[in-house]
Order: sequence, then structure tokens, then C-alpha cells
Amino acid sequence: MLDGVGIGELPDASEYGDEGSDTLSHICEAVEWLSLPNLEKMGLGNIKPLKRVKSVSSPIASYGKMGELSKGKDTLSGHWELAGLVTEEPFPTYPNGFPKEVIEAFEGAIGRKVLGNKPASGTAIIEELGELHMRTGFPIVYTSADSVFQIAAHEDVIPVEQLYEMCRIARSILRGKHNVARVIARPFVGVPGAFQRTPRRKDFPVEPHGRTILEEAKEAGLNVIAIGKVGEIFSMRGISESIKTHSDAHGMEELIKIVKRNYGDIVFVTLTDFDTKYGHRNDTYGFARALMEFDEALSVLLDELDAHDLLIITADHGNDPTTPSTDHSREYVPLLVYSKVNEHGRSLGVRKTFADVAATIADVFSLNKPNVGESFLEFIV
Repeated sequence: MLDGVGIGELPDASEYGDEGSDTLSHICEAVEWLSLPNLEKMGLGNIKPLKRVKSVSSPIASYGKMGELSKGKDTLSGHWELAGLVTEEPFPTYPNGFPKEVIEAFEGAIGRKVLGNKPASGTAIIEELGELHMRTGFPIVYTSADSVFQIAAHEDVIPVEQLYEMCRIARSILRGKHNVARVIARPFVGVPGAFQRTPRRKDFPVEPHGRTILEEAKEAGLNVIAIGKVGEIFSMRGISESIKTHSDAHGMEELIKIVKRNYGDIVFVTLTDFDTKYGHRNDTYGFARALMEFDEALSVLLDELDAHDLLIITADHGNDPTTPSTDHSREYVPLLVYSKVNEHGRSLGVRKTFADVAATIADVFSLNKPNVGESFLEFIV
């Protein structure tokens, strides 16, 4: 799952302020040195015309794109829909910061005031308020265009476990109409002018509102491995084992290790750098470099797969770095499906929902199918 790698606006994109967003197309147009040979041979350029990514006559993977039925454009709703769960109501966002009743309840519960309470870049707000935070001991609370309540604190001022407890308190307060998708701990270190966020970030998401294909799989005795933040996104429901990562390169390394060991029945990997490091920061060239690094690692992964493996590459939403917005974008997501059993790919067309992935997984393992989604297994084997 390539976080934020969309492939063109959805029909309702204008309702979300995302008319004209097209993450992959715009990056391909903007970056002259972009080269994605492995994604190209899989059929990425067959999904739609892309500058610098050719359409090939004999792609080795089946290809298409998927629309999103869930409301919103959040990480959670995108992941959940891939697992067969559609979100009917979008998660709340706070473009003017959190209301007085939320902040006062949180301050009362933790016994101290907070700083910030506004939408901001995570790196910018710790530069702005980090020194004051160190003097006062007050945590920094901020949000973004996403549905998130983020708490930043210096590890020498508020120890990480105490920061996590503050996040648990915030999660207990943020219910009902303020049921934000994720509360996120954002620890940092360093001195004013040289603060750095640490890898000990932790997400406290709302739990899925229904059953997913991961739960069906685990209850059927299958080994479901989560790599990256997947375990947190699903509140560990349906997850047998969770492997934390510190980068997309690390995520691919862990996936390749698992494939080499022929270990695990379902492996769900989320690569987040596209979104967190580049999409949200409007870094088009960084996004392009990340795509090329993934493409290089993909070559190794493809060589390690055997006839029993099925590889699905997709995304959870867009995050077009070429637009003025730093928010997720309401886009179709690419769909590439590869198996060595059939290296003669065909078009899977435009799928109505991300949940087609869950329906296909259900077909593969003879599990109960989700209420939405249509399997594409018959087209790829």
C-alpha cells in the first residue's frame, strides 16, 4: 500500500476541494529524471497515460484503478475499505483548531495547559513553540487538514510513556461528534533551532466500526502480518504480528525477509514516506525519488516471489505535492496485481470500490466475503 499515491481525481473530488488533483500524473510531468522501469513493465502506464512511464504491450501484471466509496479521504477510511469496510461518515477535521470544550477537558485531565491548538506542519510547530514548551512543560497540541489530534513533546520534558498516556486520555475525550480518526504522539529531541522528531511516534486511532477481512482471516487460522503502521490503523484487530518500521526502505526489507522465509499467509505493508515526508510537504522531487527507490526494491521483491504468491500494489488516497494544498486528495488509486502463475496481465478496468481487494482475498482463502466489493481473482489466475 503506497500511502498517498493517487492516480487522478474522483468524480466527487470538487466536493473535497481536490478538483484537478492527480498525484502520479503531475509528478511524472514535473520530474524530468523520473524512471520507474519495474512499475512500467507491470503496467502502471497502462492504467492511464503517464509522461515518462510507457504503456507496454505485454504487461506482466494485471492493472486498473479503484474508486473510493467511503466518505472523506483519510488514512483510516482508505485502509479499512481495502479490508472490506466502508465508512459512511467522514471523520471530523478542525481547520480553526479544536473547540474550547475539547481543550479545556484535555487540560483538566492532564493537569496542565497546552500550546498551539491550530493546524500546522509538525516540523514547523515544534520550531515555533519548542523552546516555550521546554520552559513551561506544556505539551504542543496541533492538527492538520487530516482528522488528527497531535501532541508533540520533547522527550526530556515529557517522557515518551507519559506522552502516550496523554494520548490515551485525549482518545477517551475525543468521542461522539469529536471522534477524530487518530490521536498521534509526536515526540522530539534536540535544542531550539535543531529539533528533530524521533521514531517513537505512536498512533491511537478510532477502532474499525465493523469486521474486516483481516479478522475473518485470523479467525480462520491464517497468519496475518502487518508491516508499518497497519497494526495501529486496525487497532490490532485481525493482526497476528505487527512489525514497526522507520522508513519505506525498512518496510520493503522486512517484506522481502518474510517472502524469503515463505512466512505468513497475508502480509499487509504500508509505505508511508510518500505521504508523510513528501506529499504533506509539497516536495515533488522527494516524492519522485521515493517512487524510484520503491521501484528499485520492487525488482528484488519480484525476483523472490514464487508461484504461490500474489502481489497487490495499491494506495489509500492521493496526496498531490504539485498543488497548493498539503492535504490528502480525493483520487482513484492504482491497482497492480502480479502472480508468476500468470505473467500476461490484463485490464481490470475501473473498480467501484477499494473493497474489491478484500473480496479477492476472501476468494483466495475461501473466507466470508465483505458486504461490498467484487473479486477480480478470476481475471488474474
